[in-house]
Amino acid sequence: MSEKIYNVLFLCTGNSARSIMAEALVTTMGKGRFQGFSAGSFPGGTVNPYATEQVKKTGYPLGHLRSKSWDEFAAPEAPKMDFIFTVCDNAAGEVCPIWPGHPQSAHWGFEDPAAAVGSDEEKRAVFEKVFRQIAARMNTFVNLPLHMLEKNAIQKEVDNIGKTLV
Repeated sequence: MSEKIYNVLFLCTGNSARSIMAEALVTTMGKGRFQGFSAGSFPGGTVNPYATEQVKKTGYPLGHLRSKSWDEFAAPEAPKMDFIFTVCDNAAGEVCPIWPGHPQSAHWGFEDPAAAVGSDEEKRAVFEKVFRQIAARMNTFVNLPLHMLEKNAIQKEVDNIGKTLV
């Protein structure tokens, strides 16, 4: 029997940075056990170039990156999600679509690196910091023994991951 592949959707408002980086990280760090997706409530239509720089480090195919609406994932033909995580405070407070299959969800807030000001190097430094923070939480998540945990225990774990200081 093959191991289950978990679909994970990361939501943010603009879908240009944090959710994009999380999509790449869960897919690459999950080593085939996870398929990441990302979307925004009000997508900006472009991926932030500093986020693309960070994603490039993971080996994730850059051609898969695009800013898209969460409506794509609420459609009947969309992949069924097992987990949905909001990664910015704005999306956490918004009314989300009803997701088919009732995926487990949690809020994993991160600073918005796209709001960074200053020189290119200063902006890049903020993106690197947030990327490392997302990677730290992702490392904990992809190493959970999901196949051995009951739904309530999994929910407790994903909630706790979002509460850890990064």
